[in-house]
Amino acid sequence: MARKLRPNRESCEGASAALAGNAHLTDANDFTTTRFSTDDLPEKDRVAIWREQYGHTAFRIDVEPAKGTPFHASITSRRLPGLSLWWGSLSAACLARTRELAGDGNDDLLLFMNYTGSVAAVAGDREVVLRERDAVLLRSDDVGKYDRFAPGRSLTLRMPRPVLSRLVTDVDDAAMRHISRKNGALRLLMSYAGTLTVENRLAEPALVDLAVSHVHDLVALTLGATRDTAGAAQDRGVTAARLAAAKTFITRNSSRRELSVGAVAAYLGVSPRYVQRLFETDGTTFSEFLLDQRLSRAHRMLSAPQSRRRPVSVIAFQVGFGDLSYFNRCFRRFYGFTPRDIRQAAARELAG
Repeated sequence: MARKLRPNRESCEGASAALAGNAHLTDANDFTTTRFSTDDLPEKDRVAIWREQYGHTAFRIDVEPAKGTPFHASITSRRLPGLSLWWGSLSAACLARTRELAGDGNDDLLLFMNYTGSVAAVAGDREVVLRERDAVLLRSDDVGKYDRFAPGRSLTLRMPRPVLSRLVTDVDDAAMRHISRKNGALRLLMSYAGTLTVENRLAEPALVDLAVSHVHDLVALTLGATRDTAGAAQDRGVTAARLAAAKTFITRNSSRRELSVGAVAAYLGVSPRYVQRLFETDGTTFSEFLLDQRLSRAHRMLSAPQSRRRPVSVIAFQVGFGDLSYFNRCFRRFYGFTPRDIRQAAARELAG
């Protein structure tokens, strides 16, 4: 289960350690997702607690909220072997990394991806302004500041320098360079990495290692992969990211009866045959995956107390089926029970 951090000093200190992951990214073996929000803190203490426990300890940054603006920050953090992910939202504020805070000996690299709002990042003599869906590579040992002009959301990936140095042509040259939202690898990376904060997506260590390698591949392609890395990264990372994006699109649109492989292909900007090959590499087909999503949603609805008076036929049509008898046949073949059996079992369980 994900841990939600509570507003007391003991939990704050534990949270800062959980969010930091400064020294041993490559040794991480706790895949738990950690969540923190200033909504859980007294408003008058939010800035002080954030600055002391999170800014200085976990992120090694100072914070100064914009004048006249209530301070808000929330973070969902996940630490994996060779990768930390921070999905967060922040009110308008200035984040500063002083020489003292940057002098902790850590040289990890951070890919900051701005989802909403605008941010100006300054380090040395370089300044980068990020609009929505832009990104920039940051060095942990750089002194700098980051101005968020309005509330916004971001996803930051933290990776060991030795890992990226093997994959990217020149990581130091790549730092503080504006990465446009038009970068195709960046778009795939933002879509793929964003799913990794969902804890049940990586239930097994083998899946964790595979997902981390895919992220590293996509980061390398985003920044400029070495000649030896580029081909393999395209085969591994891009394929995995496109398959994940296709599955997400299908899951979100499975109730549309007209949903087709052509619609998924158009969304990804590839051919229908390419989409079919993506699912073949996963040991399934587009049709099988779509059917699985529809049946799974129907099962959840049949089991939900608020849906018990809704006719089975209505549920079948709501999840995307156009024929009730076909729905009943598929449901019984998939679950071994009829929709009515599932509904009755859920009612008995609810009754105690």
